[in-house]
Amino acid sequence: MIEQFVSTNIAAPVASITLPQAILSVLLFMVIFFGIGFLINMLLRMTWLMAVVYPIIVILIIDDVKFYQYITRPIYAFQALGNKLISLSVVDIVILSGGFAGAIISGFVMKALRKAGYQMF
Repeated sequence: MIEQFVSTNIAAPVASITLPQAILSVLLFMVIFFGIGFLINMLLRMTWLMAVVYPIIVILIIDDVKFYQYITRPIYAFQALGNKLISLSVVDIVILSGGFAGAIISGFVMKALRKAGYQMF
């Protein structure tokens, strides 16, 4: 009886992930968003742009709602987003936090490179 109740109220299916997969996922997200932040900074010369844009990217990653529905049906879209955010597992939060850390680290690296005299950055 309890198993039936629990399985019907879960918003998102729970996937099992091993520790090596979690570690590699965190590293992958960190490297990907460090690289994206580095490239965006080289092109636009805006140090913290990726750290500011990252929450929007996370919303696009985790949400099933189309982006235009945040304008046309905001109540439905934000309720669905809230449900998705609540149903994230700890591993998902750690992986997404690793991506945010990569975006922040890219900003600090750019600051250090500029301070060292590299004009390209």
